[in-house]
Amino acid sequence: MHIAPHDNQNKPIVDVDDATVPLTYFNIVKLKAGEAFEYRVPGYETCIVPATGTVDVDVEGAHFAALGNRGLDVWDGEPEGVYVPVGAKVTIVCTRDTETFIAGARYGKVLDPFDVRSAELDKVQYGSDDTKTHRKIKHILGQKHHGKVGRLLVSELFTVGQGGWSGFPTHKHDTDNLPHETRHDETYNFRFKPNHGSGVQILQREEGKPGDAYQLMDRSTICIDKGYHPCAVMPGYEMYYFTILGGLTQRSLVQFFQPTHAYQIETIPGIKDMVAKFK
Repeated sequence: MHIAPHDNQNKPIVDVDDATVPLTYFNIVKLKAGEAFEYRVPGYETCIVPATGTVDVDVEGAHFAALGNRGLDVWDGEPEGVYVPVGAKVTIVCTRDTETFIAGARYGKVLDPFDVRSAELDKVQYGSDDTKTHRKIKHILGQKHHGKVGRLLVSELFTVGQGGWSGFPTHKHDTDNLPHETRHDETYNFRFKPNHGSGVQILQREEGKPGDAYQLMDRSTICIDKGYHPCAVMPGYEMYYFTILGGLTQRSLVQFFQPTHAYQIETIPGIKDMVAKFK
């Protein structure tokens, strides 16, 4: 499902118990310096990631100062995040004009809050210029924090160069069928550089049958409940997307690669490393 760019007025874009992706939650909060925003999401653990600007975060008395170092856009510096336990009361205070992502996943236990600074990111690069699949992924809540998080995976993906494909070889994760596949709902928010760029999200629900395609604009949100889901950016533009994954029964993601294209796992550099970072 495609949610067109709009002013969400600091209200969830993907709320709890969403009909398409009930395992994930997503909000974008825009604040001016000195403004504050409070929230609590019962039944969901969350992660606060400033897309731009800087915020101070208080989680039930635990204080995390000066989160976020980016200026103009998501290409201007490294991401940082704060993990928020299920149902915790949070206060975000803006110290430098911000657009802040709040990612969430359904979970039933209360863990401890913590912050993730730039030096603690899990980073992986995969694909190649020759195959137009060259990408960089910055995992905010990735493998490094596996023992401290319930079901939530949060990452940022950047294209390398202008134009090309992501999410390839095509894969899905809509069925709990261990050890071959896990059920993970997924939510994306896209950005383009320059921001008048565009792309396309493909969603093929069944092997051998035509699927759907959605035109992506700057700030488009995509919700993926099932099916193979590669995406592409037009030549001349760079693409970024903020990625939220919520698992049904476990945190580790097991992707099922589309049989038609699975052989390319062996031919595209770094794919195996990329898959390992979601464990």
